[in-house]
Amino acid sequence: MSADLNLYRNIGIFAHVDAGKTTTTERILKLTGKIHKTGEVHDGAATTDFMEQEQERGITIQSAATTCFWKDHRMNIIDTPGHVDFTVEVYRSLKVLDGGVGVFCGSGGVEPQSETNWRYANESEVARLIFVNKLDRLGADFYRVVDQVRNVLAANPLVMTLPIGREDDFVGVVDVLTKKAYVWDDSGKPENYEVVDVPADMVDDVETYHEQLIEAAVEMDDDLMMEYMEGEIPSMEDIKRCIREGTRTMHFFPTFCGSAFKNKGIQLVLDAVVDYLPSPTEVDPQPLTDEEGEPTGEVAKVDVNEPLRALAFKIMDDRFGALTFIRVYSGTMKKGDTILNSATGKTERIGRMVEMHADDRTEVDVAQAGDIFACIGMKNVQTGHTLCSTASPCTLEAMVFPDPVISIAVAPKDKGGSEKMGIAIGKMIAEDPSFRVETDEDSGETILKGMGELHLDIKIDILRRTYGVELEVGQPQVAYRETITQAIEDSYTHKKQSGGSGQFGKIDYRITPGQPGDGYVFKSSVVGGNVPKEFFPAIEKGFQVMMQEGPLAGFPVLDVAVELYDGGFHAVDSSAIAFELAAKGAFRQSMPKASPQLIEPIMKVDVFTPDDHVGDVIGDLNRRRGMIKDQEAGTTGVRVKADVPLAEMFGYIGSLRTMTSGRGQFSMEFSHYMPCPSSVATTVIEEAKARKEAKSK
Repeated sequence: MSADLNLYRNIGIFAHVDAGKTTTTERILKLTGKIHKTGEVHDGAATTDFMEQEQERGITIQSAATTCFWKDHRMNIIDTPGHVDFTVEVYRSLKVLDGGVGVFCGSGGVEPQSETNWRYANESEVARLIFVNKLDRLGADFYRVVDQVRNVLAANPLVMTLPIGREDDFVGVVDVLTKKAYVWDDSGKPENYEVVDVPADMVDDVETYHEQLIEAAVEMDDDLMMEYMEGEIPSMEDIKRCIREGTRTMHFFPTFCGSAFKNKGIQLVLDAVVDYLPSPTEVDPQPLTDEEGEPTGEVAKVDVNEPLRALAFKIMDDRFGALTFIRVYSGTMKKGDTILNSATGKTERIGRMVEMHADDRTEVDVAQAGDIFACIGMKNVQTGHTLCSTASPCTLEAMVFPDPVISIAVAPKDKGGSEKMGIAIGKMIAEDPSFRVETDEDSGETILKGMGELHLDIKIDILRRTYGVELEVGQPQVAYRETITQAIEDSYTHKKQSGGSGQFGKIDYRITPGQPGDGYVFKSSVVGGNVPKEFFPAIEKGFQVMMQEGPLAGFPVLDVAVELYDGGFHAVDSSAIAFELAAKGAFRQSMPKASPQLIEPIMKVDVFTPDDHVGDVIGDLNRRRGMIKDQEAGTTGVRVKADVPLAEMFGYIGSLRTMTSGRGQFSMEFSHYMPCPSSVATTVIEEAKARKEAKSK
């Protein structure tokens, strides 16, 4: 029997590290009766933080899925990590959700990772509620956070609740829509609250916000707006319907406040998820694409009676085998069905299907449009693959993952460890698409690549504990790149004659510096058939292969445009391979003449420091070749924003803690590539040459 999709809510909880996402999820599970004892993050007992590494560090590393019910509505909730090194977890969770709750810390406000996650949610067009948490903390200020949402995120917060009392005196919230106050006692139990009249000193504020709320809501319906302007007060149903529409279209974001840790204000957020966030049928359907990833104009309509369309958005290895997390967009999937993986062209048989509750599971036999569940034992499915019915193949819009910026060399301590390590790393790559592995052919070293020091740190910890592989770990290496600064016009002829037919390919080309972020661009402007069209792909491929190793120090080449404008061919001796070799020779000949330059990854760094250490922090960032972008004073300290080369940021957390007596915090994410100063470039190039020579011996 198919369930009513209007009663489904697929939501994610996302925010900056330490804003209280996991605690909020924990309170929601307790309130909805899913768990009976609340676990605390700081005790390592939170339900959704079930990895050893999460429990020790008090952070969320991988997104966890769980299902609960509130007012007859089924909620599939994903608790996501806040740390920048695990942003890929947030990105792929947002991809399959219909709505989200952005949690902001009442004293920290809109922090750097909140900005990144907000940007991802905008790109994925996910409707959101805002929950300003931790209002019981020193320095918490709800109104300041609302202003930051407006100014920093350029979003429109619709204030739905106002806090009663500040910091230690925070006792409850006023519902702006109904003008009722919810006041909790000190027992810490979520159910111990009373609904009372609005405190006398807040009546005027509540009136002002109530008017703003009604005005924003009726803008969603022209008829209601006309009636309202003529003095008619709209009904509660109409207002809620308008708020729901404005939330769905992201005109505004209903904003709530409370303290998850003290169990105050969570019920109103749950009510809002039911009242205002869209069901699977109300969001724009996922677009379908062709094999090249271009939209076909068709969509995966959310309907149980349509053909199956589902997306594998996460792979997780646990004690029972590989779990594949799947979001079904249309149709149904039953145990025992044979389905098609359109990315590989192979079929898979559906074995055990389970509904997840963090790391516990409940067996199910069927899943339908709108469901998020996991399959056990799928063979060839990877993150981002589309699963569909064999009768009507299709591809859903693919996921794009960022390139790693940092790498380290590792080797197993004992001989027997290398096979074990290979198997373990294979499983870890399937789980995390932002984690990559290469083997250095010359030295035989295994190179792990990731999004930051913490990311790789945790991968090595997982290898050691979960898979029992002891490793020797090298120094972190920066992902340098090369580019060119001058345009060059050149010609190259590849000629080879040996018994029988020879090889011939002549190309005339221009190599020019591209725009930052363009990568490698190839175009042809040959006229008159001097180089036949069928050889263009071979020439493009020849240059592309060579872009993997630049002329200065062998780093990949970025932001270079190659234009083929003329050439020559031989009716017998010309072939695709001859032109590919001509392109490779042309690269070797011309790149050193185009003033090659070494470029390095620059990180967007955001440092929080107490007031009395600001000078030390800024001085230290300057010494690290940082460019200070902004300083922002808060109630408990100062946030310094800067662009700093990744090469200078290794071990920064230790220095920051020493400078600020343990009170400083920072986060960073990749921003862009910039040219290295010549002194740095010289050192890097010499080290690269020395490594090459050492390997050749």
